[in-house]
Parts: sequence; C-alpha cells; structure tokens
Amino acid sequence: MTGVRRLVVVGAGLAGVRAAEAARQAGFTGTITMIGAETHLPYDRPPLSKAFLDDAEPTVPELVLGDELGVELVLGTPATGLDTAGRAVLTGDRRVPYDAVVLATGATAREVFDPAGLTGVHTLRTLDDAVAVRRALDAGARTVVAGAGFIGSEVASGARSRGLDVVVVEAQPVPLARAVGERMGAVCADLHRRHGTDLRCGVSVAAVEGDGRVERVVLSDGSVLPADLVVAGVGATPATDWLTGSGLQLDDGVVCDETLCAGPPGVYAAGDLARWRHPVFGRPLRVEHWTNAVEQARVAARNAIDPAAAKPCSTVPYFWSDWYGRRIQFAGIPAADEVRIVEGEPGGDAPLVALYREGDRVAGALTVDGRARVMKYRALIQRGASWEQALARRTGTNRQGVPG
Repeated sequence: MTGVRRLVVVGAGLAGVRAAEAARQAGFTGTITMIGAETHLPYDRPPLSKAFLDDAEPTVPELVLGDELGVELVLGTPATGLDTAGRAVLTGDRRVPYDAVVLATGATAREVFDPAGLTGVHTLRTLDDAVAVRRALDAGARTVVAGAGFIGSEVASGARSRGLDVVVVEAQPVPLARAVGERMGAVCADLHRRHGTDLRCGVSVAAVEGDGRVERVVLSDGSVLPADLVVAGVGATPATDWLTGSGLQLDDGVVCDETLCAGPPGVYAAGDLARWRHPVFGRPLRVEHWTNAVEQARVAARNAIDPAAAKPCSTVPYFWSDWYGRRIQFAGIPAADEVRIVEGEPGGDAPLVALYREGDRVAGALTVDGRARVMKYRALIQRGASWEQALARRTGTNRQGVPG
C-alpha cells in the first residue's frame, strides 16, 4: 500500500462512509479517522426529502459503520483547515495527521433570502431540517417552496400527498433547465400542475414576514402568499470555506484530475465537493447526486491508499427523484444539440424516454417511470455510444425531434 498507514476522511456523510468501506475492502489495514461536523451518527441525505417526508412511520436513514471497519469517529467538530505541507487536518484545537486524506465535506444549502429570525423557514439538507419540515407538514402547514429543483419538488409532492395547498416559486422561466434542459424541464413543470401544485415561474421570494413565526411570503411581483412553512430549495454550494489557504485550487468545488487527486500528494476529493475532469465527457464536472458520491468515494479511497495504481473516475452521472408517485431518472449530462422523445408523450401517464444528443454521440437520457430503460442508456453513454446506436436501442416508436 505504498506506505500509507493513516487515512483521514473529512465528512461523515455518504461519500465519507463509502470511502472508509472501500479502503477496507481494498485491503487497507492502517488507521481510518472520520471527521464530521454534525453530532449525529452518519446518515443518508436523499431519503430526507423522499421517504422521510412521505412514509407513515419514517426511520432515520442511518449509514452503518460496522465495528469491523475500525473507524475512529470525530463528530460534532467541523474541520477548519488542511495543512498539506504538514499533512494534517485541523479540527477544533486538534491536528489529525494523515498519510492520505479523502475530502468529502459535501455542499451546504444555498440561502437567497433573509429569514429574519422567523421560525418555520427551513432549508432541507440535514436530519434536523427534515424533522422540522415533516412536523410542519403533518400539522397541515400552508407551504411555500422557493425553488422548483428536485428537493423543492419532493417537498411539494409530500405536501400534496397530505392534501395541502402548496405554492412552488421558481426564479427561472422553466424549472430544472440546468439539470435536464428547458424542454424536459417543461415536462416536469407539467407534472406539478397536473397534481394541483401552484407553480409560479419567473418570480422569486422578495421577503418572508411574520411575528416571530413566518406568516406570509412576499414575491418579487408584489404577490403575497400566506404561509406557515417556507422551504428554500434553491441549490447548494460546495463546502470549501474550510479549505481557504490550503493551497488547493478551489473553483466551484475542489479541482481534481481524472483520478480525483486534488494536487498535493495524498489529497483526494469525492462527492458534492469534487470538481474533476471527466474522461468520458472530456470536461470538468461537479455532480451533486447520491450515485456519484458512492462511486467517486470508492475510487478516491482506493487511489488515496495506492496512488501508484490510481485509476480515473469515469462514473456517468445518474440521479432519480420521486414526485406524485412518478419516478424521474436522468443519466449523463444535459448538454445537448438535440433532445428527442423516443418513447411516450409529454403529459401522458405511460413511461416517457428522452435522449440527449451532443455532436454525434448520446450524452444523456431522461425517463419518467422508465426504471430499467435509463440504466440501459447509462451503459451506452459510459461506452461512448453514438447517437445512432442509442436510437437503435429505443423501445418506443415516437421519434419526435426537439431542439436542445
């Protein structure tokens, strides 16, 4: 293992846990120390806006670190610095030495309006956030969601499943344009409207008001919405503040090469934090999805403990989101010269499949209730399949071409 005896994992979320597991599975016998900012034991975040809100008896989505892994947990004390010359992570008044380190501190929820100290205004990033949002929904809260991204849309779905009125406010003309493109973003918008959600695009939250607790939301067009619960789902920013002055290149995350190495010897990054050059797409990517965190963490850990045998991380981005009893899945990237719906029809109840073309290759695939289909296209994207090869694999007969 090239002399690596001390592995430090900074971040006690999904990527951190999978990195520790991967190191042990690869035969690493040295010490593993995991540093986490929260006091909670490691848990999985995506279920917080899905099953945790929807299930009749929700359970905490814990990530079990078995005793056999021999991980030292340092919780409730966030990392405050990285000394790459002295090979140590700073946390509180402690220096944690490392031979190799995996940075997996993820991202923090973006805040775009001032809650003015009012209760009832939340992001949805942590377990404590999810507990508070669920409690408000169970109490029948009049709900306003800022941001029609996946987390905000899942909150809206949870409100509608309880029969509650909910307004989703989206600053962009079309929701999810960056994630799935404008055409399919419009398809997603239609899902909201068909299930009774009041979706308002091209407008933003100007202020939240109330007496101690939120009572109303003022929009940029002057509209006033009554509200008992406001959830901000306007994206996240990579948690890199603690790395300022470390010498790492920070640009929308920690900049890494194809192997997830962040530059200095022994320093690797994974998950929401990592911005790496993707060998399949030939460009830098930073991906905030569950699957990416799992797959990157495994690569980063193995490369960190055995850098001489480092391999590139070529995982194809993939995510899913559950709205109103439908499952939306996407594989690849939304950069496209053309989007073509190859199965189903927008607004229908049958499964829908759309393919994304960049140049002469398939770059992405979106499905609604096409669980097995999307994995077929993900494999094609991984192999660098051509557009014609992807079209030849379609299962439907709809050949509607839509400019990207």
